[in-house]
Amino acid sequence: MVDETFIHPTAIIEKGAEIGARVSIGAYSIIGANVKIGDDCFIEPHVVINGHTEIDERNTFHSFSSIGATPQDLSYKGEPTRVQIGKNNVFREFVSISRGTMKQDQITQIGNDGVFMAYVHLGHDVQIGNGVRIVNACNLAGHVKIDDGAILSGGTNVSQFVTIGKGAFIGGSSGIDRDIPCYTTAYGNRVKLKGINIVGIRRLGFDKPAVSEVVEFFRTMEASALSPRAFVEQKEILVEFSENKIIKQMIEFIMNSKIGIAPFMS
Repeated sequence: MVDETFIHPTAIIEKGAEIGARVSIGAYSIIGANVKIGDDCFIEPHVVINGHTEIDERNTFHSFSSIGATPQDLSYKGEPTRVQIGKNNVFREFVSISRGTMKQDQITQIGNDGVFMAYVHLGHDVQIGNGVRIVNACNLAGHVKIDDGAILSGGTNVSQFVTIGKGAFIGGSSGIDRDIPCYTTAYGNRVKLKGINIVGIRRLGFDKPAVSEVVEFFRTMEASALSPRAFVEQKEILVEFSENKIIKQMIEFIMNSKIGIAPFMS
């Protein structure tokens, strides 16, 4: 954090850009005319932020990031679609974020407290929750949704329209083409469900019996001859696990999946 706004003499700030208090903008960075940058943001040299991009407080952008670029979608015809970024995020070197398209809500949206490591690409219309960690060289196609607290390990690629649930953990170099339920672990190309993210659930403050019940639910669903959706539609399942908040969220996620759940590890 700097005591007052600092803009390097070689940086280009286009007319119309709005720069908050105590913002630092490094050498050769370019800020477009329709960009709004909140207080206490730190922008290293050689960063480009353009398009209709709104950035909240205390975000850090490392060198060679490209934020708010036109979407890699042939239907895009120059419409004033947007990127919106929350608070307290870190964007490492060569992160790229495309603005939204007219196909969805016209916005690519990033939550708060995220970490996006080097060479991460967030495609058009992506929706990222709070506290998400995306490790080096991950690529998210358009319309992907990542819920709060999910972690994607390095080299993972996510197909269009996939949803990765709250607190899920994805192993490295995975190829994801199906939805990943909340609080599960998954890896592989193509991705398969491995188990429950026990560490993530414990960090939320759930006790051992609750965690054990989630593991039991997952293993019972895995062993069932039914599909995950058919399994959670059983009335006896809903009754048996009705008091567990995590399982309720998992059931709701599975019921709402539009492209289907990733298969279980064989």
